Amino acid sequence: MKDDHRRHPMRHSRQDMEEVKQIPDTPQTRSPAYQLAFTDNDFMCREELRPVRLQLELLKPQLMMDEAGIVSTVVLFGGARIPEPAKKDTARTETLAELSKYYEEARKFAHLMTERSDGNHNVICTGGGPGVMEAGSRGALEAGGRSVGLNIVLPHEQAPNEYVTPELCFNFHYFAIRKMHFLMRACAITVFPGGFGTLDETFEALTLIQTGRMNRVPFVLFGEAFWRKIINWEALLDAGTIGADDLELFHFVETAEEAIAVIDAHK
Repeated sequence: MKDDHRRHPMRHSRQDMEEVKQIPDTPQTRSPAYQLAFTDNDFMCREELRPVRLQLELLKPQLMMDEAGIVSTVVLFGGARIPEPAKKDTARTETLAELSKYYEEARKFAHLMTERSDGNHNVICTGGGPGVMEAGSRGALEAGGRSVGLNIVLPHEQAPNEYVTPELCFNFHYFAIRKMHFLMRACAITVFPGGFGTLDETFEALTLIQTGRMNRVPFVLFGEAFWRKIINWEALLDAGTIGADDLELFHFVETAEEAIAVIDAHK
């Protein structure tokens, strides 16, 4: 990260980090108590430091994206298990194999949006992992642009894909902070078929828009048949738990071109 924002004459923390490497090796200097607080991993991971870790996890990507000139993003949510069409024969289910077409649509959508981007606005932003996330990062790279990847530490599946812009590839411990970064710069949200994580991201974003906690942005769901099969939208309306206007917060599309048309029509 850059240090050109420094406006004071005080000693740099990095200087002390280097200086302590030269001190004599004694029982006192070997004690954990003597270690600089901000370099002490055991101290930073204490339960009482959770508020500090939350703040740091919010602040680091924010500062780095500001320094990289990222003004706005186009978010791609979607399943990590959806394979690219060339590998659909390895899919664990027939349905996943059929859904592989959305890998290609995500790739095409990201490519087309990146071609329209100036590199600072409408930058593709994904979870940075495999499946649909990989497709989005891949399409942006193939168009000669950058993409943001918001990865998270998980026991399986979630490692950065090879197409994310390295200096915009972030790693998270807290799901909540990660989701904030997805939406803080979002000027459009696209959602492809996926599982629990995709549903969580989708409904949190819809809730924020529905309740006025976030400005309304174009919100596109790829694969109408998939979404209508797993969510009975009309049942929610009939029950009175949502209103008719809430069903107008999003649009169903099948192709990248249809998604772009929805985004362009948004006012």
